[in-house]
Amino acid sequence: MNDDLRLIVSDQTQQLEKFAGDWATAELRGDTAFLERNLADDLVGVGPYGFLLTKDEWFERHESRKLRYESFRLDEVRARLYGEAAVMIARQMTKGKYEDNDLPGSLRATLFFAQQEGRWLLVGIHMSFIAGEF
Repeated sequence: MNDDLRLIVSDQTQQLEKFAGDWATAELRGDTAFLERNLADDLVGVGPYGFLLTKDEWFERHESRKLRYESFRLDEVRARLYGEAAVMIARQMTKGKYEDNDLPGSLRATLFFAQQEGRWLLVGIHMSFIAGEF
């Protein structure tokens, strides 16, 4: 890989890592305005128990206040670029409740991004339990 290409990849990786941090902040705050702008209309979320969520269902959890976070952050973040698509694997650390149930403290999250009109959108997410951490 030549130096110019390395700089482009590095810049795009930094953009994705910033995006993921902004997304985590939006999730923590229930910022549906951020989510509306930055989640693809055809987003599919897969929860740790295998359930599926559409973009509208993702919003509904926040709007209804059924989902309440005390903390939400990502660590162990690794992003890989594939042209106008990217995959990010991270550990999602949360504290909060869905309805009256405690949320798992940590999950492995795989986030899928696509570049549209010169900006990244979150198009999918898949969460799974981490053995020994749930």
